[in-house]
Amino acid sequence: MPEDYLQYERLVEEALRDVMRKALDLVAREGLEGEHYFHITFRTDHPGVDIPASLRREYPSEMPVILQNAYWDLEVGELGFSVSLSFNRARQRLTVPFDAITVFQDPPANFRLQFQADEDGDAEETPDGEAAEPPQPAEERLTADQAADRENGGGNEDKSGKVVTLDKFRNK
Repeated sequence: MPEDYLQYERLVEEALRDVMRKALDLVAREGLEGEHYFHITFRTDHPGVDIPASLRREYPSEMPVILQNAYWDLEVGELGFSVSLSFNRARQRLTVPFDAITVFQDPPANFRLQFQADEDGDAEETPDGEAAEPPQPAEERLTADQAADRENGGGNEDKSGKVVTLDKFRNK
């Protein structure tokens, strides 16, 4: 089998992550409309993730958050996003690189992307070959209780949504 010097798998993953980035960027500029909300799960142990120590203790490897009604200061950069969320009635700022995200979904739209987190945490490069700056902080709207409820099957999510995985593009 020929070597994949074109790295199609990586190109597809980058394109799907760009869909997520563009959706977050649109919401950062215009807000959420209708029934839309984002359920995002990310690796807390991934390089570049910046969350309060109390949340890191509670979620040592992976954390779900929901951007719906109670989020502030959502900022989206080329490599990640930052948001403020309320946890135990206190606003906390989270910064999450896109490479740390394992699930991105908009349940009312029946849309879901599932990723393998970039384990090596290599810094991405800009088109001119320079190392890209880390994501600017942005705040998400989700309480820890809401996230736990959604993760445990609570809420009114439609579980029949489409899941887009990269497995069908990978060599077995």
